[in-house]
Amino acid sequence: MPVTDVQHDLDALTLTITADFAAPVERVWEVYADPRQLERVWGPPGYPATFVDHALVPGGRMTYYMTSPEGEKYYAYWEVTEVHEPSRFDFKDGFALDDTFAPNTDMPESANTYRFERTTAGTRATFVGTYASAEDLQKVLDMGVVEGSSLAINQIDDLLAA
Repeated sequence: MPVTDVQHDLDALTLTITADFAAPVERVWEVYADPRQLERVWGPPGYPATFVDHALVPGGRMTYYMTSPEGEKYYAYWEVTEVHEPSRFDFKDGFALDDTFAPNTDMPESANTYRFERTTAGTRATFVGTYASAEDLQKVLDMGVVEGSSLAINQIDDLLAA
């Protein structure tokens, strides 16, 4: 399994997930740069993602929804702030109200940095989310973000092998 470490720090307001992939940095980057590839791994098993908009560029916006096994849709967005291909991108990640992708201000928004570094075995990915408050971080932890994110990230190996 790619996920090798998960740490959350309520004082620093961060959730950090580390994963190792047996593929070059450029190949791992492609997973995030291509919406059709990203759809195959963004949601945990049983909750596929559909990207409606995908602009991995500074100032770009990505909108997507995940569909539950019962057909319920969960809407969200990314607002891309920085891109340093193929080593890093930063974005705000938030929940949306509905298919208009208007922010749901009752839910936490996080500032994220996804970093990809070469290793002797391939790529180490470090995913860091920073929240506005300990309460916001605790809310997503209680919602199962660690389990869901780990399951989603662990799907990347099969995509890279294909």
